[in-house]
Formats: sequence, C-alpha cells, structure tokens
Amino acid sequence: MSNSAPYKIPIVDLRAQYGYLSREIHEAIDNVLQSQQFILGPAVDCFERQLANYLQCNFAVGVASGSDALLLALMALGIGPGDGVIVPPFTFFSTVSAITRLGATPLFVDIGPASYLISVHAVAAFLDRHAQSSGGLAGGIKPDLSIKALLPVHLFGQCCDMAPLLELAAKYSLRVVEDVAQAYGARTSVSNQTKFAGTLGDLGCFSFFPSKNLGGYGDGGSVCGNDAKLMERLRMLRVHGESEKYHHRLTGINSRLDSIQAAVLSVKQRYVEEWCNRRIQLAQTYYRLFTDSGLVGEQIREIPAPVTDKSHVFNNYVIRMESRDALKRFLAAVGIQSEIYYPLPLHLQPCFAKLGHKEGDFPQAERAAKQVLALPLYPELTVAQQETVVGTIKKFFRR
Repeated sequence: MSNSAPYKIPIVDLRAQYGYLSREIHEAIDNVLQSQQFILGPAVDCFERQLANYLQCNFAVGVASGSDALLLALMALGIGPGDGVIVPPFTFFSTVSAITRLGATPLFVDIGPASYLISVHAVAAFLDRHAQSSGGLAGGIKPDLSIKALLPVHLFGQCCDMAPLLELAAKYSLRVVEDVAQAYGARTSVSNQTKFAGTLGDLGCFSFFPSKNLGGYGDGGSVCGNDAKLMERLRMLRVHGESEKYHHRLTGINSRLDSIQAAVLSVKQRYVEEWCNRRIQLAQTYYRLFTDSGLVGEQIREIPAPVTDKSHVFNNYVIRMESRDALKRFLAAVGIQSEIYYPLPLHLQPCFAKLGHKEGDFPQAERAAKQVLALPLYPELTVAQQETVVGTIKKFFRR
C-alpha cells in the first residue's frame, strides 16, 4: 500500500499514526531483530494469544494475509469441488476467489438495500428454494451441487446480523466462515450476549493490511475459532500441512505471519479500542455535518447512521449518491482523497463469467457499486479536516 499520494486530506494517514507509535514500534521490531527469529516464533505466539484474548475466543492463528485466511479457513473445513458457498457479490475479490481457487462454487445472494451486508431475508429465501427443489435447477444451482457453507462479510466496519444467519446455518447444516477483514473490533448481540465479529461462526478471517483498524506494516492476517481440532488442522495447513518437520499429514500452503509483523501488531493491538471509539466519534461528526448541510435525501442518498455500541467501527466511511464519479474527481482536484469500494460487483467480473450471471441479477449490489464513495476517516483525522471535506462536497452540489 502506498501512502505517498499528494493529498491534503488522504483517505487514511498512516504517517500520523506512526508519529506517536514510533518509539514502541522500533523497540518491538528491534526485539525481533535481536532474536533473529523471523518466521513464526515467540513474537507470533505472543500476538496470537493477545488476539484470542481480545476477541474472547479460544484460538488465533496468524497467517500471511487476509486472503490466505479465507482460503485456509475453507481448506480446513474441507470445501472443494461440488460444494457451494453462499456469499454476497459486493465485497473484495478474495472473498470469492478463495472459493473458486478450491474448485467450489460461489452462490451469490444479494445485499440489503441499505446496509451493504448480505441480506438475511435473501439468504433464507435462497435456501428455502433450494430445499424445496426436487431435481433440476433451483435458483441457478446445479442439481449435483451441495451447499456446504455460508460466508457473511462484515463490510466497511459493520457487523452482519449474525443471530438469524446462524439459525439458518444450523437449520441447513452449513458451516459458517466470517470475513472480518474490514471489521476488526466490531460486535453484535447473539443470545443476549455481546460477541466480537469473527467469533460466532466456525472460523473468523481477519486482515491486517495497513489500512485496516488493526493494520501491520505489510500483509498479514489471522484465522480465529473455538474448535481445537479445527484450529490444529489450520495450523498445519499454513505450513504445508506439516504435523512435524518434513512430515506432511495434509497438503497445505506456505502462509505464515512473520515475526516483525506480529511485533508491530502487538503494539497496535493495545490501541484498538481507543481507535474504534475515535472512529465512531468521527462518524458521528460526519453525520452532524452532513445533516446540517441539507444535502442528505436529495444530493446525497444515504449516510451511515450513528452508532455507539460498536456494531459499526468504521473501517470506512461510505456515503451514496448518483453523481459519485464526478464528486470523486472534484474532491481530488482540491486535494481530498476518496475511494470507490467497489465499482464492479463480483458476479459481473470477467473471471467469473462462467458462473453465468448477468447485469440485473443482484440489483442491490449493482446499485451500491454505482453509488458508493468512501471519504477520509482515520483516528487522527481532525474535525477541521472533516469540515473541509463536507464543505467541499457542499460546494460541488451548490455550483
């Protein structure tokens, strides 16, 4: 990731964070350099324990990236050819490529009209149609395809409505893999208990890409869970399936979190709650500024609702409008960075053409792809900068 674009207000400012963490970061990295243990080792063990303790789950396994976390989770569950995995089409590419790389089939289900998250109602309808079919096709599913898993994505920092999704998974005997790449620290309520995103399904997959709420100084990821046997299988899969050196019980891959990344993440982990609280405060400020601007409802279709319960920890602050592309160009011209996550839903990506989908199949995902724009948001962002962002957007619409 590059953070060198000449923006007056970048979408994320990693330099600002580094400014006050540098001493701790240098000390942590130097400890690794002194140890000369760069692959797995004590620093990774320490971070894995720290991560599991924070998330209140039994186990955490560090891996090389969030993409690998998804791949390894599906491998650990035995997902492969002939298996179908329910997944939204509006997400980052690796959510779905992890499925197809194993020879399994992504079964797209649309997102909700406002949340960007997989629609519980649509999942229920999809599973009901499939269960009632007797041979032939059911919603485009081949008769010999077995639906094995559900892969909800906690997008932009929001936690999916997991309670009904878990009920559906239990009803239809589905494994659940949570994609938590963008929602580290988010919570939801299940059975009157507050749980972290990523600890509710069979496995939770995290990314520590630098721009995330908990970001390293390069790629990194983890898989979290509570089942000891499943997590031991995952530990083997990340080191070529080794049960002991040069003895391979499984065919795995090379996907290890390195010690320097773990050391950096251990330092940053101590600040996660503070940063999540700050992101929520900044989102509340955006809400006030946009509401006061008079733009919402006409020029701007939708802004995120304010929260206080950490059901949304705002990895991204995303608004919706018809004139998205023109606004993005206008902001860039005055030095304000914004990003489009994501301009083309995955069912329309050329590499997935063989799945047979066409425009109009998932209208909510397609609508979101045409309207979403992420604005600057990071813990060090100032209210004055937010006022500049909203004021500039107001100028765009009042030209």
